[in-house]
Amino acid sequence: MSLTPELLLHGYSIGIFPMAEHRDDPELFWVDPKFRGVFPLDGFHISRSLARRIRKCGFTISINRDFAGVVDGCADRADTWINAELRDLYQQLHLAGRAHSLEVWDEGTLVGGVYGVALGAAFFGESMFSRRKDASKIALAYLIDRLRQTGFRLFDTQFLTAHLASLGAIEISRTQYRVELEEAINASADFEAKLSQSAEGVIQRITQTS
Repeated sequence: MSLTPELLLHGYSIGIFPMAEHRDDPELFWVDPKFRGVFPLDGFHISRSLARRIRKCGFTISINRDFAGVVDGCADRADTWINAELRDLYQQLHLAGRAHSLEVWDEGTLVGGVYGVALGAAFFGESMFSRRKDASKIALAYLIDRLRQTGFRLFDTQFLTAHLASLGAIEISRTQYRVELEEAINASADFEAKLSQSAEGVIQRITQTS
């Protein structure tokens, strides 16, 4: 199928999302899981070791500084569902202010990040990557803190992996997901709002709500 950014957003709004079998497959298909992975915004599990890592790693965090670099980092693996068409579509959504990235930098080098699509107060997490120890966990911590502070109500992770479950993600039914989705997309949030996201502040806010 041939997708447009508008059709892609419509798919998210009704609870489905596109994938390719692999990076070289030109065909896309819609996915509508029976059970959906979501991240409760007050349920991130931050261990003592991760909190210590956030405090001492020296990483710099940014948003929307290198969206294309984050997408490419997520696709830089042996098996990926991000083909050229999806990469282009996400870039178009980013330029339209509908897709966002959060980057983790180590002395100017992009070492981790996460990206996703925003619709109302719903954030659809697409993928994340890590080139340093715990970089993806740190990206998730900062992302969840940002989503909470900027008014988001739903953080969709699509599928529940063991890694995400260990950090607090859960699985809900398709029916429950669509109820939460409708409520979220009819609310408003501002991913790009200016925030103070110091390491200590992120840790304190997450610890208080988890």
